[in-house]
Amino acid sequence: MREEEVEVAVKVVVVGNGAVGKSSMIQRYCKGIFTKDYKKTIGVDFLERQIELNGEDVRLMLWDTAGQEEFDAITKAYYRGAQACVLAFSTVDRDSFEAIELWKQKVEDEVGEIAMVIIQNKIDLIDEAMVQSNEAEALAKKLSLRFYRTSVKENLNVDEVFRYLAEKYIDQLNTVIEEEAVPQKIGTGLSQNDVKNHSKEKNHKHKGDIISLQPSKRRTHGKKSLVAGKCSLL
Repeated sequence: MREEEVEVAVKVVVVGNGAVGKSSMIQRYCKGIFTKDYKKTIGVDFLERQIELNGEDVRLMLWDTAGQEEFDAITKAYYRGAQACVLAFSTVDRDSFEAIELWKQKVEDEVGEIAMVIIQNKIDLIDEAMVQSNEAEALAKKLSLRFYRTSVKENLNVDEVFRYLAEKYIDQLNTVIEEEAVPQKIGTGLSQNDVKNHSKEKNHKHKGDIISLQPSKRRTHGKKSLVAGKCSLL
């Protein structure tokens, strides 16, 4: 077990084509604000928020990366050390949907397999959709990733996305700690394969889950409320 006093820090990168709502999503989550004005991210922006998750302090460090190809050399450097990733596309941008697998590959080329989620943003514009619901769900199933439909404008499912990634990372962290402790348990009837198989079964239950369009009800309570993020242009 980890020491309860130790704060868990999770680096989350948000990637996807330009104008899909990455910056707006991070601003909404960390500062509780939304603006319709689009401003292209130059390189990388950074915000953070501290939450309490199952009695533990968790600090989410959110990195908003530019979606334009000319910034690839800059943004790739910031993928390193990431423990979770949001793959974002827009309901009204077909190209952004078709680029999801490429973005996934770019991140994994730098950091390997980490906790990931696919989001379909701007679901409030569903009447103008350029991507069919079954297509998005099929892609999530193909990539074995959880899928959320979000609306940053209406603050729909935004908290749920980042909470899921934090939970997923902590589960993986605890699994590693359990596996490191296995040699001490061998001889009591628990083998290393038992632990690994349990971990696989646990993770399998979460693969390809589809999150329906429901209002966000979860809130952060107590003294660990959101920290007004420092927004700096790097």
